[in-house]
Amino acid sequence: MTNPPFYQPPKKERWTGRQSDFKEYWHQWVELTNLSEQSQCDFDIALLGYQCEEGVRKNQGRLGAKEGPNAIRKMLGKLPAHREDIQLSDCGDLVYSEEILLETFQLEFSKIISKLIQQKVFPIALGGGHDMSYAHFLGIHDALYHEGKSFGIINFDAHFDLRKEDQATSGTPFNQVLKEFGDHTHYAVLGIQQSSNTKALFEIAEETKSNYLFLEDCNLSNIQKSFLLIDELSNRVDYIYVTVDMDGFSSSYSPGVSAPSSFGLTPDYVLQVIRYILKTEKVVALDFAEINPTYDIDNATARLAAKLVWEVVQGVQYPLL
Repeated sequence: MTNPPFYQPPKKERWTGRQSDFKEYWHQWVELTNLSEQSQCDFDIALLGYQCEEGVRKNQGRLGAKEGPNAIRKMLGKLPAHREDIQLSDCGDLVYSEEILLETFQLEFSKIISKLIQQKVFPIALGGGHDMSYAHFLGIHDALYHEGKSFGIINFDAHFDLRKEDQATSGTPFNQVLKEFGDHTHYAVLGIQQSSNTKALFEIAEETKSNYLFLEDCNLSNIQKSFLLIDELSNRVDYIYVTVDMDGFSSSYSPGVSAPSSFGLTPDYVLQVIRYILKTEKVVALDFAEINPTYDIDNATARLAAKLVWEVVQGVQYPLL
């Protein structure tokens, strides 16, 4: 690839952990790829950081999410490596600069995502604000859309993020997506909290034919309801993009986020549903948003995100495309 604007190559010092004579841990297993020096991707899964909190600032959230990608890497490095059948590479970060528009930054991020997918690489993006999702989907769409193809988005979140604004924020990404691509894109949210969304947002969800389950229905005892929603979406689409907003979890599990909530999803529920989604073999990209190390406690949020990344890598059936 040519040198992408705002691009920062991966750094070895971000990957640390217990030493071993073999590649037993992620810090030993994960390769580092400088995308500005490599035209052809010879790996299977890419980690790409979205170091940006401008959308959170515009949405009046707590700042600190730009440090999320490296907080996740720190926790990932200590985890054991089990998948010898695939190659995983840290491809560095795009780092936001206040000198540019958020929309410009999103476009540059989407270009990298598109190139990765075009080369049969599965991206796992690490955020950063949830405005990352518009950028991520834009890249997915650019790489995979052909006439007649359709896309599904599954969002684990307390919020719809369907706000209508004159500018991009962390609260607008799925409104942007559906406004541009709604004729062939289906959106579903797991974990919606009525107290976290205005009446207008529920009306927008109705207008855009967005599907959702309230938090009260998103638990292990009622998990078949979530599986049914996934089955219905999967049967309608060719490709699925999954995004996990860490503020969808209860703050007892995920305190380090831009918009914390006392109520929320549990890790066990999200893990089981992600595993189920991966079995559709239609997932082409995934990301984790809103990790905010400034407010984290004992790295609980970063640790949870890292464990879920680990589970995704374990469950991906590669190659997907």
